[in-house]
Amino acid sequence: MSNNLNSASQNADSQSGHAKSNKRILTGIKPTGIPHLGNYVGAIRPAIQSIQNSNDEAFFFLADYHGIIGCYDPAIIHESTKVIAATWIACGLDPERVTFYRQSDVPEIPELAWILNCSCAKGLMNRAHAYKAAVDINMEKSDVDPDQGINMGLFGYPVLMAADILMFNATHVPVGRDQVQHIEMARDIAGTFNHRYKPLFTLPDAVVDEDIPLLTGLDGRKMSKSYSNTIPLFGEPNPQVSSEKQMHKAIMKIVTNSQLPDEPKDPDDSAIFEIYKAFATPEEIDKMRAQYASGIGWGDAKQTLFDTINAEIAPFRARYEELMANPKELEEILRMGADKARRHSRKQLDKTRRAIGIRPLAKLK
Repeated sequence: MSNNLNSASQNADSQSGHAKSNKRILTGIKPTGIPHLGNYVGAIRPAIQSIQNSNDEAFFFLADYHGIIGCYDPAIIHESTKVIAATWIACGLDPERVTFYRQSDVPEIPELAWILNCSCAKGLMNRAHAYKAAVDINMEKSDVDPDQGINMGLFGYPVLMAADILMFNATHVPVGRDQVQHIEMARDIAGTFNHRYKPLFTLPDAVVDEDIPLLTGLDGRKMSKSYSNTIPLFGEPNPQVSSEKQMHKAIMKIVTNSQLPDEPKDPDDSAIFEIYKAFATPEEIDKMRAQYASGIGWGDAKQTLFDTINAEIAPFRARYEELMANPKELEEILRMGADKARRHSRKQLDKTRRAIGIRPLAKLK
């Protein structure tokens, strides 16, 4: 990056009122499914813990506009928004402590995305991993256009993500390693705008926590809804079967080998043990490792896993079910968050519009 762009970034930091020592953290959650234990361990728990004993500003949002890029079922978007909002609040996210909002409730964000589109090079979007992967799949087929089935939402996804981040001049964005490229693109987009017009945007840093475990699913692969191998956090809304029973039933389906009880087992080759480590204390892990060596039965291992997970999740369950039964409270929380978010976004968009020449022609009485 050129010295001019670096200088512009420094000026943007100064003008936005954020010293480098002050963090403004931003995290987006896409509402396209039901949260599972992998989501909890990999995103929800660490995000909430990271701000509990911190003075850093934090923005958490439901990325519903991102959700419609690949999900065309309105019922899924709507229900998932409700479930995920309830999940985060039930698990301890304090809407008074953070700014928790729905992306679509902040209309300044898509307007900023359009402005950024107009100074973002198309070549930068051509290099986005998700777009390239979709093109590569088409290229493997005969007589198929490389862009078949690819919508502009997927192609321009990094610009909307940049708008999410730059609208609030976030300094730190926790992401998985597969999302680091998008943060780098947001930096490029911000730097180009700052250099071309006016230094308004802080260049964000990606935050990747290598210590956060990736949970193993029921079949031994990475836990993912795309593999249908997840363990539900609170379960599917189903009044006939409690969420606790749904979790227990899923855990009992974890695939194991054919070793018999009393036969020594390798804990490092066990999905049960891998998941257990994400919820147990070091002392409990050592004890469980010894039980594997002495030949714990798979049924007993699964029951211990359930008991350990449930001890952590059960206190959240009542609050979750209360919120799910009272969507009005959730809506009020999200509207309150949107009001807080728009105190920032209105000002930032006004500065941006003025920087590109969109401003009143004259003052009127």
